[in-house]
Amino acid sequence: MTNIGFIGLGIMGGPMASHLSNNGYNLSVFNRSKEKSEKWITQNTKAKVCFSIKDIATECDIIILCVGNDSDVRQIVNEIKTLIRPGTVVIDHTTTSAELAKEMNNILVKQGSYFLDAPVSGGEAGAQQGALSVMVGGDEKIYMSIKEVLDSYSKFSKFMGPSGYGQLTKMVNQICIAGLIQSLAEGLHFAKKSNLEVKDVIEVISKGAAQSWQMENRWKSMIEDEYEHGFAVDLMRKDLDIVLEHAKNIDANLEITDIVNRLYKDIQNAGGGKWDTSSLLRRLES
Repeated sequence: MTNIGFIGLGIMGGPMASHLSNNGYNLSVFNRSKEKSEKWITQNTKAKVCFSIKDIATECDIIILCVGNDSDVRQIVNEIKTLIRPGTVVIDHTTTSAELAKEMNNILVKQGSYFLDAPVSGGEAGAQQGALSVMVGGDEKIYMSIKEVLDSYSKFSKFMGPSGYGQLTKMVNQICIAGLIQSLAEGLHFAKKSNLEVKDVIEVISKGAAQSWQMENRWKSMIEDEYEHGFAVDLMRKDLDIVLEHAKNIDANLEITDIVNRLYKDIQNAGGGKWDTSSLLRRLES
């Protein structure tokens, strides 16, 4: 049986690892916070908790990462690169720069192993429901060999091209979401200021061209001023900083994305770094 190691049991990684365990994979998990690992294992008793990355590296054929940022991924890969067996597949679900993905791929190729950059979209709810969308860069044959693993927690995955292309696709995803959420916030703000019944407005316009996932899943919590959930502003700013840096390098004009990134900075400065990204409406109404 294939041994799978999962590193990072946060808001996204915890549910993803649970789906793997529930699907019968021989799973070992590691998290920097020992307490989080111990809490996770109480609900996933078929899995094994490792208290060092070395144990994951030496025991597993597939190693899945879902951590914070470029430096976290770099640290882990450099720690495991001489410990893993040739042929080991490292799948990284962290949202990082495309340059980081290329760098990690080059490191592991020299060790006779493989690296797939595979960021996800769908948020906390998607992770919990096993309904994420996964965009993958790297070796297509290796992607096909592990696709069944991804199917445990995704509703759709697609090979996008060589190393870095998964991350580039995720950048497009974040560009589209950023402008959309600000437009939704402005629309709800306008509706309230116009004394419209927001529920009725949403019922009508969600049946037409304005419909979106954000509209259907966030309008109610937005008008109720509830933001202690979902995808944090801090994480979105990290992602958009990566996007804008890459845009600068390729001479891409992202005017709206740049504006929304600065609006999220306002929210951080107001103490809202942990609020959901839909908190753009609270900023308009504060």
